[in-house]
Amino acid sequence: MTTSTRGTAKVPAVLVLEDGRVFRGRAYGAVGETFGEAVFSTGMTGYQETLTDPSYDRQIVVATAPQIGNTGWNDEDDESSRIWVSGYVVRDPARIPSNWRAQRSLDDELVAQDIVGISGIDTRALTRHLRERGSMRSGIFSGETLPADTELVQKVQAQPAMKGLSLYEEVATKETYVVPAVGTKRFTVAAIDLGIKGMTPHRMAERGIEVHVLPATATVEDVYAVALDGVFFSNGPGDPATAEGPVALMTAVLERRTPLFGICFGNQILGRALGFGTYKLKYGHRGINQPVQDRTTGKVEVTAHNHGFAVDAPLDKVSETPFGRAEVSHVCLNDQVVEGLQLLDQPAFSVQYHPEAAAGPHDAAYLFDRFVSLMEGQRA
Repeated sequence: MTTSTRGTAKVPAVLVLEDGRVFRGRAYGAVGETFGEAVFSTGMTGYQETLTDPSYDRQIVVATAPQIGNTGWNDEDDESSRIWVSGYVVRDPARIPSNWRAQRSLDDELVAQDIVGISGIDTRALTRHLRERGSMRSGIFSGETLPADTELVQKVQAQPAMKGLSLYEEVATKETYVVPAVGTKRFTVAAIDLGIKGMTPHRMAERGIEVHVLPATATVEDVYAVALDGVFFSNGPGDPATAEGPVALMTAVLERRTPLFGICFGNQILGRALGFGTYKLKYGHRGINQPVQDRTTGKVEVTAHNHGFAVDAPLDKVSETPFGRAEVSHVCLNDQVVEGLQLLDQPAFSVQYHPEAAAGPHDAAYLFDRFVSLMEGQRA
């Protein structure tokens, strides 16, 4: 439980990792305790979009940028209805926000949404530790008096690990809603919400697509209840090995040969539907500056990522799957992790990152156009 209070900058706080490492700082946001997987995000900007991304459910996010909060908080840039991170770790919080769009400070918003954070710690040392040891369970504890470190480590170690957690249902919409096309309606798409960001259906709507956003528990009958041109599987949190329902649904869509596009968690779901495995990365890819090569064009893109799991597919050969030939279409240039898949015998593809790119970059926006081209080709 947390107790939200203002003026907490002098309240002691500690970040405790499951391996016993402890970082001491000051409370930032709500005062109390929180638990989650400690991960780091390398984006220099876009903290509001990061904090409201449902893919960060059950994670304590470490900002590698040294100063956070400069632009405050507004009511336009949220990617969902709430902040999803379990906790937030920053080095030097801005004392006063300075942006013409700011309506309040980041600290105020963290307090309002009861998000426990910590500031004033060496985030560079913490990031290096996570890179060497891997993402791990952690906890933030703040208050005038705190238990002994050994007791806090035990509390952290009692928490569930991210591997094996099924989280997509708890962040997804419970009711179907429609995002209308901007201008002339050209296509209808069913988008399966596994933790969708608000900008994603907006990017499709800009291309004349009417988007029906469905719950993660949608059935194949739900998906095809309207005359649709394509199906989209969104990003989302948790271990893809637990996502039996979405995998079964995607399998049914592939059997009907409907144009299909998946991103992030949706890429992992496509991988599983094609018969590939998934595995947990040591520390994952998170931020808006990850280099990826589109192997179909040779072009290198700077892309927005948030994933701790990846698809285990062969990089340099075409694979035979139950739905025809498949190949790896995109690869991360930092570590050669699979960043995209495409079927060669029917209209289906996916990427492991976020082409809607709020808050940028926009190198991957063409992927929505590629989806449009698949739907056009299917009509023809």
